[in-house]
Amino acid sequence: MPATDAGFTSSSDDTIDLQVPPEWGLLPAAGDRPPVAPDAPAAGPLLDNLAGWGPAATPAGPFELVPVHLDRDLARISGWMNDPAVAAFWELAGPQETTAAHLRVQLAGDGRSVPCLGVLAGIPMSYWEIYRADLDPVARYYPARPQDTGVHLLIGGVGDRGRGLGATLLRATADLVLDHRPRCGRVVAEPDLRNTASVAAFLGAGFRYADEIELPGKRAALMVRDRAHRHLL
Repeated sequence: MPATDAGFTSSSDDTIDLQVPPEWGLLPAAGDRPPVAPDAPAAGPLLDNLAGWGPAATPAGPFELVPVHLDRDLARISGWMNDPAVAAFWELAGPQETTAAHLRVQLAGDGRSVPCLGVLAGIPMSYWEIYRADLDPVARYYPARPQDTGVHLLIGGVGDRGRGLGATLLRATADLVLDHRPRCGRVVAEPDLRNTASVAAFLGAGFRYADEIELPGKRAALMVRDRAHRHLL
């Protein structure tokens, strides 16, 4: 397991631009992507078959969470993790194997945490982890409720930072969770308090600032999006 546990990594919407190689462009069309095995974590019951959620409409175009396939996606995600600003929060800079080890823990798990690419209008431009916060070590540090669902993210696409896209995609992702996980009453996140741009993005996405919590390695803002209030925000 990497030094930064998946339960404690923070989102980052305040990173320097990456020069993404041309081959990192469009993903194959949905029908051409590697199928998700029925027993894969992304198709499991702990996150209500995340692999089958499909896209959400956003003002920036259709947005979809596509479960990571290591062979297809490792170079892309590792490149993002080697952005110094991302590395400051995720602690996964270095050779591809560093990122691969982090991904394998989730891909070989029981489905309580699923790594995904965020694909906007067909272009992979962000990395996400959707996880069962109530089953994660983070639950020891805040008053967790059954079925709490957590999100981690980083925006990696060139030109996608600093223009409010993080809030747009966070809102879409929270809505996907609430739409497809009827037993989940809250979507939660724990960005580093120092990452003011990330905290602002969560607030812009309808999350509320619930508390400050002390996690191993960071002081975090506990951000909560309540199902009961989703249509009021």
